[in-house]
Amino acid sequence: MIKNSKEEALEKAPPGKIHVSRTAHGVQFYLRRESSEKSGKYIHKSEISMIKQYLQKAYDEKINKLVTVEVQCLKKLIDKSENTIDKIQKAYSLFPTEAKELITPIDVSDEDYVQLWLKEPYQRKPIPEYLPFFETKRKERVRSKSELNIANALADKGIPYKYECPLKLSGGGIIHPDFTVLDVKRRKVLYWEHRGMLDDKEYAKNSVQRLKSLMKEDIFIGVNLIITEETSISPLGTNEIDAIIKKFFL
Repeated sequence: MIKNSKEEALEKAPPGKIHVSRTAHGVQFYLRRESSEKSGKYIHKSEISMIKQYLQKAYDEKINKLVTVEVQCLKKLIDKSENTIDKIQKAYSLFPTEAKELITPIDVSDEDYVQLWLKEPYQRKPIPEYLPFFETKRKERVRSKSELNIANALADKGIPYKYECPLKLSGGGIIHPDFTVLDVKRRKVLYWEHRGMLDDKEYAKNSVQRLKSLMKEDIFIGVNLIITEETSISPLGTNEIDAIIKKFFL
């Protein structure tokens, strides 16, 4: 930011440079239009605005040089650091699968991170047999056509998720968010709740209470919680699902 601001200021600065001369009677200022000039034109102290302008230019030039060097050093440091991090992650990835299960790594690649996350065991909420049967591309049974579309869209985009994975509440209860989704880039978990029966007053009431429970766990809409809704006359479209995935995960 400093580098950009100083470069912008220098582009607008007047041509020439100021020379500051210290004398027994104080400081004198001279304007050198050309770099070959040895003395320059004396600037009277009454022309304070000009003096200020050229002094600021001289200062900005020094700062710009220092910051440019610092930026170059930081880039080298970042490149070296990223290379080291990559090597640390690969140190785990290079082990066979059987060996990985016996190691506690300090860092892993995105691919290994996903696999470790997906392997964590969990007990899904049972689905009654009398409900309509919807099976995802991952051969999972879900509760509705819209949940089927959400699951398949996530799978198609290669986004890891868990369906109805239990979430323990600080008060002691357990709820099962429809989808627990992993944002691989940020290594952050988001929850996706689909409200598919908003025509039903009791269902809508329970949905509001469920949202309150999530908020108590520091899970908020637009931050780490996605909410989609539909009614019998306004179903959830696949274009809406794709837009949400693009917004939050791609």
